[in-house]
Amino acid sequence: MSVADTDSVISSVATPTLWAVTVAGVLLLLTLDFVLTRRPHEVSMKEAIAWSIFYVALPLAFGGYIWARFGSTIGLEYLTGYLVEKSLSVDNLFVFMLLLSAFAVPKELQQRVLLFGIAAALVLRAIFIALGAAVLANFTWAFLLFGLILLATAVKVLRDQMSGGSHDIDVSSMRSVRLLRRFVTVTEDYRGTRMVVREGGRRALTPLAVVVVAVFATDIVFAVDSVPAVYGITGDPFLVFATNAFALLGLRALYFVLQGALSKLVHLGYGLAAILGFIGVKLVLHWAHGIWPGVPEVPTLASLLVIVAVLGLVTGTSLYATRRGGDPAGSAHLAHLGASTHEGDSGTGDATQPPGR
Repeated sequence: MSVADTDSVISSVATPTLWAVTVAGVLLLLTLDFVLTRRPHEVSMKEAIAWSIFYVALPLAFGGYIWARFGSTIGLEYLTGYLVEKSLSVDNLFVFMLLLSAFAVPKELQQRVLLFGIAAALVLRAIFIALGAAVLANFTWAFLLFGLILLATAVKVLRDQMSGGSHDIDVSSMRSVRLLRRFVTVTEDYRGTRMVVREGGRRALTPLAVVVVAVFATDIVFAVDSVPAVYGITGDPFLVFATNAFALLGLRALYFVLQGALSKLVHLGYGLAAILGFIGVKLVLHWAHGIWPGVPEVPTLASLLVIVAVLGLVTGTSLYATRRGGDPAGSAHLAHLGASTHEGDSGTGDATQPPGR
């Protein structure tokens, strides 16, 4: 079903059985990840690449099933939505890199933090998807609202990129983290995978708990952007959920594969701004088409081609700009992030050290 089908926006190609199997599969994969990481260890490149291949092959195979079972139109919507979510998830990795660095998370605990973030993101996305479907079904102006949200986000991302800054969150100024540090005792060091310990006869949080809270807070911000973006591709809540879930499940492994390459994607912000702006315009046109039938709409295939072209262009220009190992206009994206964590309010201390009491 296309986003153009306003009157049946909450209808889905999925049967209750397909919903149940898909949700069960996602929960099984998430549980498997937690089981495999129960013993902290540093992730090798070989392990990260193997899991990354798996988490790319799986959604593509699922897309093949969707295409064969429901036809090319639905298949294109799924693949386009997945590509949008995957490209936005790469931007998530910049924030995760910042958080893990700012809180000096030991390498053997990093994938555990990422998994907590992924689990929280899945829950949040499910809530936002359900709310989005209900709103779109009852209020056609919601397409205009979603479109404006994406356009505003695109402008902010573009401004941050052009100023050499970042549209990511300054960890040291996050209210959730500041509140936690103010009212709860936090140990000076990490205690393995434990988030709560007893110290001096009192319960205390470990730095692992603090960084997990920070990850949860950023997950909310990303959900606000990503859910409207994929609703700009398809109005089927099942496809929206599936694309979000598959994009998120592969983040843990993708982080370790791209850890060194992320700083090379110096033009990614421009690409994300273009994609968000494009989908925002598409949603606004869809809303206008419902009022004035003469207003054209953007077909799904055209959306896919635009997104692929934009991602290919910014990847190519980024690699060209950093071909000699330099970081022109700076590895701006990460350099500024590192600096911003030191500039926050003085009450948070040095953000590059594990948070103390």
